[in-house]
Amino acid sequence: MTHYIGALDQGTSSTRFAIFDRAGRPIAIDQRAHRQVYPRPGWVEHDPVEILERSDDVIRAALAGAGITAADLVAVGITNQRETTVVWDRQTGRPIHNAIVWQDTRTDEIVAELARSGGQDRFRATVGLPLATYFSGPKIRWILDHVDGARRRAETGDLLFGTIDTWLIWNLTGGPAGGIHVTDVSNASRTMLMNLETLEWDEEILRVLDIPRALLPPIRASSEVYGTATGALAGVPIAGDLGDQQAALFGQTCFAAGEAKNTYGTGCFMLLNTGTRAVPSKSGLLTTLAYQLGGRPPVYALEGSIAIAGALVGWLRDNLGLIGASDDIEALARTVDDNGGVYFVPAFSGLFAPYWRSEARGVIVGLTGYVTRGHLARAALEATAWQAREVLDAMNRDAGVRLSALKVDGGMVSNELLMQFQADVLGVPVIRPEVTETTALGAAYAAGLAVGFWSALDDLRANWRTDREWTPTLDAADRERGYHWWKKAVGRTFDWLEPGG
Repeated sequence: MTHYIGALDQGTSSTRFAIFDRAGRPIAIDQRAHRQVYPRPGWVEHDPVEILERSDDVIRAALAGAGITAADLVAVGITNQRETTVVWDRQTGRPIHNAIVWQDTRTDEIVAELARSGGQDRFRATVGLPLATYFSGPKIRWILDHVDGARRRAETGDLLFGTIDTWLIWNLTGGPAGGIHVTDVSNASRTMLMNLETLEWDEEILRVLDIPRALLPPIRASSEVYGTATGALAGVPIAGDLGDQQAALFGQTCFAAGEAKNTYGTGCFMLLNTGTRAVPSKSGLLTTLAYQLGGRPPVYALEGSIAIAGALVGWLRDNLGLIGASDDIEALARTVDDNGGVYFVPAFSGLFAPYWRSEARGVIVGLTGYVTRGHLARAALEATAWQAREVLDAMNRDAGVRLSALKVDGGMVSNELLMQFQADVLGVPVIRPEVTETTALGAAYAAGLAVGFWSALDDLRANWRTDREWTPTLDAADRERGYHWWKKAVGRTFDWLEPGG
């Protein structure tokens, strides 16, 4: 009998279930979108129950599409949008509030309060992260402060916290009837609560944020058997857990220090493997856990997180009606030869790496009567590439190495105009793999290693194959001239929000 590995990939805008063979090729994928909830400006929520329902839908549909049953899967891995925060009732399994999404900025006052003592880098030496609305810790604090009775119930152990991986694993393994409450090192490292050295929740930070320890899941390795699934996956071991960007790094087989990938999705996330050493950043990057395989030493990464990439294309489609479908952006951008002097900085919820400016807001600069819809479309695509250039520059400074090539994945890598421009502004080749579902593939790899479906990392490297490579064509002087104007545009976003306003 042929066996397969499954991966449940729960992202910001949709959920998918992918089934892979031993060669790392997908044999079936099903995907379903879920609602984006915007209660107020700057607030972004998801319904955790809807996410759970979509997960069940895609699991059943992918199994049917592959013509197999759960018994044909040797294990399943989980990968997820990372900092998105859920708190739920241990007994009923009902969330006490909608999930607060990683993009949400409602915790800005909590972050400002924390920064008043020690500044934005108050906890960086311990957790590798700046104080920012991005991370889960302040979101937990907000829920405990704003939901009636939540803090008391958290202190008595009646409530559970999890990022989306934890919420899924708990429900997949039984929920109120014995569900496993667990997270892995990669997701825990995004809460602003985990000590990078001990890989445990930091008691001092919990005290400062006033978060009860009883609320939090045990932290485990990224590749090990956590429990056995019920429901549509009944009997299948849940054996891998990775935050989505770390999963993409793993799926791209960036197992050696100095190897990097960039994922182009709702946001844009570049990760550089730094090996078993946590490299402190002096350039606005995040020091994070890449993965841990069973009892082996953990592997760390430097990360540059960009809040808005593919989401900008969605904004042009949904809010402005500039395009009818996301795929239309490339054809529209190709109607012009350049950006017409327009630069678009999508700081919709502030700027992430390398600036961490929560008061910044988006700008379009350089507008003249010459500018057309095509120029706006091209500037929107170029914004993703320029943001990636800023992150790569920061990585080069922090790690002391220069990348020779960049592996890419995510929904936007089908946009060949963007990929060529990315190679041009970085000055290095950009390489797209045959299997672009690298986030799901990384979760599948982690699960497969845990149960012996694959025996070693070399087995996974052998699966990686190039689909296409873009090499730089832009003159170095033109590249730096464009970068100068981009940096000038970024400066226009600063200090838009004023204290108290």
